[in-house]
Amino acid sequence: MGTFLFDSVIFGPVFSRRLGRSLGINLLPDTAKICNYDCVYCECGWSSQQKEHHARLHTVSDVVAQLEKTLSSFSREGREIDTITFAGNGEPTLHPSFKKIMEEVIRLRDLYYPSAQIAVLSNASRAHIPEVREALMKADLNILKLDTAIEDTFRMINKPPAGFTLQHLLQNLSYFKRGLIIQSLFVRGLAGDTYVDNTTEKETEAWLEEVKKLAPELVMIYSIERATAAGTLEKVSLPELEDIARKVSLAGLQAEVYY
Repeated sequence: MGTFLFDSVIFGPVFSRRLGRSLGINLLPDTAKICNYDCVYCECGWSSQQKEHHARLHTVSDVVAQLEKTLSSFSREGREIDTITFAGNGEPTLHPSFKKIMEEVIRLRDLYYPSAQIAVLSNASRAHIPEVREALMKADLNILKLDTAIEDTFRMINKPPAGFTLQHLLQNLSYFKRGLIIQSLFVRGLAGDTYVDNTTEKETEAWLEEVKKLAPELVMIYSIERATAAGTLEKVSLPELEDIARKVSLAGLQAEVYY
């Protein structure tokens, strides 16, 4: 079972091919994952097994103080930062003060690193909420998840909250016309007693049709890297991922494989 967790509010910077030198912001607890999905491949473990922690969210003042301390220090030292990224231990938009924090991050970015971009890694499940969507729209890059375009597979792989369907997700993704990056993880194997596989021709064709409708500026294609919540999953091979990326490119969209 995956149990990789970030143990601080601010982490990195880490180097990313897409984001360059990326400084991470974890709004969620250091000791537990908080997410409204329960993806079988999550490296942070099962959401359903961590609710009992009642762990403390980082406050607005926590985040602002730690980020300003880091940015001011890095600026004095002449260290470069290309992107400030909301990531961490779960879904960042679940934080009740997400909009306020986004505004403060923009303020500090403009003060210390005005050329840096602000990115958000999100499952887009809360983009229908006006305040959340408004906050996300303030980011330069929204890196949003779409692993499948088949409802049954969506429920098996991502395990979304009750009542939230694939059509809800696709509607939420359609709100983003600028700076949209689709992030798709491909995987196969047993999740409990259910076999999951979103790499079949049927799966990838349905997925590609929805990706074409969304017309993102980039599609990020990858597979599992660390231990996962369901410990019996298989990493999809590089040639298979490259074949999926090739189909995206033939559709006139940019795709990158991360392996």
